[in-house]
Amino acid sequence: MGDSQGRAAEGHGSPAAAVFDALGAEYERAFAASAAHRESLERLLAGLAPGSRVLDVGSGTGRPTAQTLADAGHRVLGVDVSPVMTALAARQVPGAEFRCADIRDFPLAEGEFDAVCVYFSLLQLERGEQTDLLERLVRSLRPGGLLVAATVPVAVAGVDAVFMGQPVRVSSFGAEEFTTLVVRAGVAVEWTHSALFTPDHPAGEPEPHVFVHGRRI
Repeated sequence: MGDSQGRAAEGHGSPAAAVFDALGAEYERAFAASAAHRESLERLLAGLAPGSRVLDVGSGTGRPTAQTLADAGHRVLGVDVSPVMTALAARQVPGAEFRCADIRDFPLAEGEFDAVCVYFSLLQLERGEQTDLLERLVRSLRPGGLLVAATVPVAVAGVDAVFMGQPVRVSSFGAEEFTTLVVRAGVAVEWTHSALFTPDHPAGEPEPHVFVHGRRI
């Protein structure tokens, strides 16, 4: 279901931090084989100038996103709500900087990044929070900066589910609606890609994934 970010809704399920603290490196192993994620990263790399400043939202274990970008010489800041994931990422990807924080409370300056990655890190936020956060993230891009956003494209709001054995509360949008949200946040969409992926985990089930790439207008 993707990298970790978000608070729990009051009285409902487990906070994202607890979920991803529990999963730890298991999460990385489960999603390591996603060819669509790798293709998305390659496309992002092709559009970045050397030494670009990149924000990785819900950076998880640091792999593959932060590591791929840092290895290519970019300056990466990863923000994740899980202390376990953040500590793991800092050990695994010493070439990037990681902060344990809720991205909704994290200060973002206007135009400070050349690119922002949001790989599957919106799913445990309410729908309105996802919309607001996308707008904030786009404002943190310089004009022409790159946004990459990926999600599980299902039209649900506040649904209790089980992800890799952990209880979660999920909200999301269908693929077309999600792409429209990105456009409304101020992005010219240049590429979208849909795929089906099954996490390599005993409790893994096939998931639809959608990737949306674009530039801040």
